[in-house]
Amino acid sequence: MATNTATNSEQLNVQVMDLLAGVSTHGDQHLAEVERDLVQMNTLLDEAIKKLCSSFMAIHTAVGKQQEAMGSMLSADLSVTDYAARLEATQSEIKLHVGAAVTGLQFQDMTSQLMGRMAQHLTGLRDVFGEIDASDTALPESSHEALLEKLNLISGRVSARLSEHEDGVRKSVNQHHMESGDIELF
Repeated sequence: MATNTATNSEQLNVQVMDLLAGVSTHGDQHLAEVERDLVQMNTLLDEAIKKLCSSFMAIHTAVGKQQEAMGSMLSADLSVTDYAARLEATQSEIKLHVGAAVTGLQFQDMTSQLMGRMAQHLTGLRDVFGEIDASDTALPESSHEALLEKLNLISGRVSARLSEHEDGVRKSVNQHHMESGDIELF
């Protein structure tokens, strides 16, 4: 009888360790993904802010050149042909910088996507740990078989919660570098 009790106790210990290892592994994976998302979001925000600042300063400079050209034409220092050429060049420059600013805004959109993903990760963690902490999953103090059955039930519920959240958080954001400039992400 003592050997049977020792075997049941060892089996129970193995089950408990497996359950805890599974929860720990999934929790660590979710936290690692949240950490990667935060680092990526910081990089994207830094790059987008630099790009937007640069673009708006360049737009300001180009508009200043356009005003200068208009002032020169009005004071009769420039011919209409020279003014038209300068104005066309300045308009092209403004268009280029506005495109760069739009690209910076696209990266803000990607950052929002990352923040949404992080919220999903954290919700998933909360649900998994909530499942473990649920009041109806209190471990019985009776036989080892009842305890093993309850642990298997908890393990199944935790696995089900994890699989519910796995599909939604595996999507990646859509843009890879600042130079693409397409507005299709909006």
